[in-house]
Amino acid sequence: MGRIPKRYKPHGRQSGKSDKRNTRNQHKSASRQSLSKTGRRRSRRKALSSLAQKVIRPFRSVTLPGFSEDMLADSKDSCWRRSGRMLLKLAHSDRASGIIMLCFALAGLLMANLPVTKGAYEALSGYTIGVPHTNLVLEIGHWAQDGLLTIFFLVVGLELKQELSTGSLSNPKAAAVPMLAAVGGMLLPPVIFIGAACAGTHLDLVHGVGFAVAAQGWAVPTATDIAFSLAILAIFAKALPGSIRAFLMTLATVDDLLGIIIIAIFYSSLHAWYWFAGVAACAVIWSFLVRMKRVPWIIVAGVGLLAWVMMFEAGIHPTLAGVLVGLLTPAQPVFDEETPRAERYHDKLQPFSALLALPVFAFFATGISFTGASGTSFLLSPIVHGVILALVLGKPLGVLAATWLSTHVFRLKLAPGLKVRDLIPMATACGVGFTVAFLMASLAYKHVLLQNEARFGVLVGSLLSAGIAAALLHNQSLRYSRDPEQEKEELVLKDMEFSREG
Repeated sequence: MGRIPKRYKPHGRQSGKSDKRNTRNQHKSASRQSLSKTGRRRSRRKALSSLAQKVIRPFRSVTLPGFSEDMLADSKDSCWRRSGRMLLKLAHSDRASGIIMLCFALAGLLMANLPVTKGAYEALSGYTIGVPHTNLVLEIGHWAQDGLLTIFFLVVGLELKQELSTGSLSNPKAAAVPMLAAVGGMLLPPVIFIGAACAGTHLDLVHGVGFAVAAQGWAVPTATDIAFSLAILAIFAKALPGSIRAFLMTLATVDDLLGIIIIAIFYSSLHAWYWFAGVAACAVIWSFLVRMKRVPWIIVAGVGLLAWVMMFEAGIHPTLAGVLVGLLTPAQPVFDEETPRAERYHDKLQPFSALLALPVFAFFATGISFTGASGTSFLLSPIVHGVILALVLGKPLGVLAATWLSTHVFRLKLAPGLKVRDLIPMATACGVGFTVAFLMASLAYKHVLLQNEARFGVLVGSLLSAGIAAALLHNQSLRYSRDPEQEKEELVLKDMEFSREG
């Protein structure tokens, strides 16, 4: 018998080696397959990434309002902290706050008219909430108007105190022209509104009310929404000099102050003297507390809430409580503080105003139903026509006329490099009157149908003014952007010299 070749010998050790070799080969083949799968995944990811870059490339210059890449820079922070910082930046952005409020206003308008959501919207806005042992029994819509809007007026009061102490209103000479422009923008719109209401003699056929009732809304088109007007300026006027924005800031601040005075005088009635004495006592306590070195915030908030209740019971519109305590907050450092109390309170309350109070108020204020007879009455109502004409025409014409009289008759001076015609787009933006105008529409009329007509006029007039102002500001910004860089630097230097002289 011949010798069997070694490779055919059934030797246990040899078979074990072959098994190991086979297992090793299987592992290698499996690893090659996994590597090939990983490579395919990487190639797919690269392809998708390149495709995404091609899609995103045209939009790289477009930035979301209030958004920046710094929000996501620190990967160690939690998602909640990043979200909180993002919300804070959105709240302090004029563009973002204006867009958010507009979205909520349109949402309220749609929900009040769509058959699917109309019933739910009416049930929500009409739901009553009361405070035990008090007369505070209001619908949710009125809680948004009288309660949440107080936060907005508190922020306005804090801004007014800062402007009066260290801002644009601290020097009357430098702020004289925009202050007079604000007065002119308050005087002409009521004249146009009353003229339209007087001309609409068919009002008796639609509502059964006369001219005297319709004319009660004369103050509705007098207000300028500072948040929306600054948002329009921030979006469409990036290349304009800072003096135009400063002019609008001063004008809108004085406009808010005049609107507050109108609400306090014409739309408030004292019920009992002791409630008014309670308001005065709360004001004194607040003024004392905010000047202490340390005080718990719950005590300060409790005094502010008590002032709100006292004003409600006294017959004064309760939102003015926010203005009162805001003006009593010191705008100068106390106890060698780095940041004054007014500025610190403003920064803390601004997110609640921009992201909560104003959007919720706009959501309920624009709940205007166009179904049935009310839809026809909107087209025929002189209240709607008067508010639209007063906002679109009266407001800018009043601002420009007062500015022209101030510079040509009273010989006051604008900022260097500015002329009256440069203020036309900015004056058109003053016709945007959402927040305070909606509030005045609710205060001026007792009848719900008349309130809805005034609000509809405010909505249409504000949107028209915003569209016209956006187009004019865009063209003006393009004109400024074509100027040489040296001229821009000279304009900036002139603005700085003018502010120092002021």
